[in-house]
Amino acid sequence: MLLFANIYSMPYSIFYSPYYYADIGEGHVFPIRKFEIARDILVSEGTLLPEEINAPERVERDDLLLVHTEDYIDRLTNGTLTAKEIRKLGLPWSEALVRRSFHAISGTINASRRALVDGVSSNLAGGTHHAYPDRGEGFCVLNDVAVSIRVLQRERLAERFLIIDLDVHQGNGTAFIFQDSLEVFTFSMHGAKNFPLFKETSRLDIELADGTADAEYLDTLEHALSRIRLHDADIIFYLAGADPYENDRLGRLALTKEGLRRRDEVVLNFARSEGIPIVTTMSGGYAEKIEDTVDIHCNTIRVVKNVFNPERDE
Repeated sequence: MLLFANIYSMPYSIFYSPYYYADIGEGHVFPIRKFEIARDILVSEGTLLPEEINAPERVERDDLLLVHTEDYIDRLTNGTLTAKEIRKLGLPWSEALVRRSFHAISGTINASRRALVDGVSSNLAGGTHHAYPDRGEGFCVLNDVAVSIRVLQRERLAERFLIIDLDVHQGNGTAFIFQDSLEVFTFSMHGAKNFPLFKETSRLDIELADGTADAEYLDTLEHALSRIRLHDADIIFYLAGADPYENDRLGRLALTKEGLRRRDEVVLNFARSEGIPIVTTMSGGYAEKIEDTVDIHCNTIRVVKNVFNPERDE
């Protein structure tokens, strides 16, 4: 395990850009304004200080090519994806969508570098785990966690990686990318009957029945973490999906907001107790009311600030 600077250092770095927004049309099920709304709420309530928010630059092409094919990046950039590819992606192509994707993936790369120094960092976007090397799927254009891991490997900043994917949908793209990489432990806990129909094989997959609620979910998670700590990771990537929520339109599970907040506490306290730097990303969330999705994402950052509060040990 790598050594890093004071894991409880604050203020911490969170990454956000106005470029995280792209016009995908009114009424789209993907709540693309959630990033901006979450930022505004966290600042207005004092959870985030303005100086803690960092704007990522556009990702470098060479970074993307560590994971994604040159053909896909070229056609994504110049707008020549096929109609079938765009349908599978689930988002309308535009230059703003490409810009959004390039900045959001840079947010996770930068958060991973900061986490190795400070012990914790966040991207107020990311968790785009359905993207494959040669295509996007399920509202995921590029795979931010996969690219971040390959960047850290190239820069020799970390050697062993743990992905804790608690979006309600399996991280199929991520599982595929790292299927032959023993240094990357992919853990996905997701709805058994939910998207994607054909799932990939993670190092650890836990499939949940429709209607799974707080108590069973949290007990299952605790047992899973006791198994995956044996991987002895240098850094954790946490996909804190809001879509296991009971009122999520695409979720099919039955967690309450309180249950999801406790889920975040379990994961973040695991990282803290094990002394492993952790990066949080937002991943999915499609509640009937966007305010509920935003509140769940905000709770993740609130829990980060509480768990990694240096005054906690005084």
